[in-house]
Amino acid sequence: MRLCFLRHGEADWPNWDKPDDERPLTKRGRKEMKRVAKFLERLKFTPDVILTSPLPRASQTAEIVADHLEIELKTEAALAHGFSVERLRRLVAKTKAECIVVVGHEPEFSEVVKELSGGETKLSKAGIARLEVNRGCSSGKLLWLFPPKFAKAAL
Repeated sequence: MRLCFLRHGEADWPNWDKPDDERPLTKRGRKEMKRVAKFLERLKFTPDVILTSPLPRASQTAEIVADHLEIELKTEAALAHGFSVERLRRLVAKTKAECIVVVGHEPEFSEVVKELSGGETKLSKAGIARLEVNRGCSSGKLLWLFPPKFAKAAL
């Protein structure tokens, strides 16, 4: 199956005084995510579903991409803090989808990609990693690793 990890866009607010879990995307983060969504469309990448962390910066990222690609969006608490391969297996087991985008956070995404593929990665904000994995999510192959600057250059 095809699995795409999409890290949330920029959500750095220098004077943020509320809980970290409440940080929304910045204006730059929203703009960047629109470019990433257009980039995915140009690649003719059409997932069956987008699963997102409930944290605002991730859910806003997922909404932008889902709206642009006209894809179903579901919020999954398992994609918040503590995401792991085991949580991924449970999410995959709940769906018949063959192509899934998961939207969430670092450092968990890079750790899961490494566990699945053996590839040492660091997923940048608004970065995309695409893998081919077996249905049990016990192994996979890293096919793409794009930083958001690649999406900007490709448009």
